[in-house]
Amino acid sequence: MESTELRRRLADHSVAVLATVSPGGKPHAVPICYALDGDSIYFAVDHKPKRTPDLRRLDNIAANPAVAVLVQHYEHDWDRLWWVRVDGTARIVEDAGQRSRAIELLIDRYSQYRQHPPDGVVVAITIHRLSGWSST
Repeated sequence: MESTELRRRLADHSVAVLATVSPGGKPHAVPICYALDGDSIYFAVDHKPKRTPDLRRLDNIAANPAVAVLVQHYEHDWDRLWWVRVDGTARIVEDAGQRSRAIELLIDRYSQYRQHPPDGVVVAITIHRLSGWSST
C-alpha cells in the first residue's frame, strides 16, 4: 500500500493495539483509542476502569520509547484483510497546549469522551515509519 492509503486506513480505523517493551525485554500489547494528527498519534489514559493507576504501558515508554501501533481489519473473507503498522517514538505530553489539542482530537473522534474527557496522561507517538499489507 502507498503512504496515502496507509494514512487513510489509520485515520479511518478507531481502535489500535499499542505494543511496548518492558525494561526486562518483555513485550506488552494493549488496545488504545487514538487520534492521528500529522505525523503524530495521540492516546490518553481515560476513565475506563484499570487495575492500577501505574500502567505498564507508561512504565515501558519511560524505559524504552520505541513503540509500534497496529490497526487491522479481519473478516472471514480473507480477500478483504488488511493491516497498518506504525513504528514510532512515544513520549508523555508535558506541554499544556499540545495536551489540550490531543484531548480535543480525541473528543472529536470518540463520542464517549464528550461526556467524560480523558483526564489522565496523554502520550504522543511520533511516526517514523508506516508499513502495511492488504489482500487487495
